[in-house]
Amino acid sequence: MAAAGKTILVLGDSISAEYGLKRGTGWVPLLEKRLVAETSGARVVNASISGETTSGGRSRLPALLDKHKPDILVLELGGNDGLRGLPLAMTEDNLSHMTQAAQKAGARVLLVGIQVPPNYGADYSSRFAGLYDKVARKHKAAVVPFMLKGVFDGPEPMRMFQPDRIHPTEAAQPLILDTVWPELKKLVK
Repeated sequence: MAAAGKTILVLGDSISAEYGLKRGTGWVPLLEKRLVAETSGARVVNASISGETTSGGRSRLPALLDKHKPDILVLELGGNDGLRGLPLAMTEDNLSHMTQAAQKAGARVLLVGIQVPPNYGADYSSRFAGLYDKVARKHKAAVVPFMLKGVFDGPEPMRMFQPDRIHPTEAAQPLILDTVWPELKKLVK
């Protein structure tokens, strides 16, 4: 796998920013270690911010693309939009805009999806979950529909979340990486 010299930019929210975790134990630092172990290496830039929405990511992305010139953009945003009940059309538009901007700058894009809790209603939850596949198909981008697969629906979900029941624990981080890795590995080749 020829990853040497490639730059992977991760633009995400608290899940990628290691909220509540000891630094270096989140899925993004684990990704960096895996890239060194399994490939000839790539530079990972983690531009994730706790609380980030797709609107915030959209406003920050141009400067990040210009500064880091990534080969791959991992776009892990939307969860905070969903938790705030923001209009789905706005979230979709922001994800589409960021995907197109990254592609125009020469980066391949991996959309990393999340789901909202069921108390938002079946209709909103279902349409929200489908946003990532919809944007990926529209722009021929890679997608991981649900980054917490195996964490949220695993054998011990309560052990996998911090007391707020939103943010994954350190024990969940390798599972998140294992969910994201197959699609990201294809882009790194």
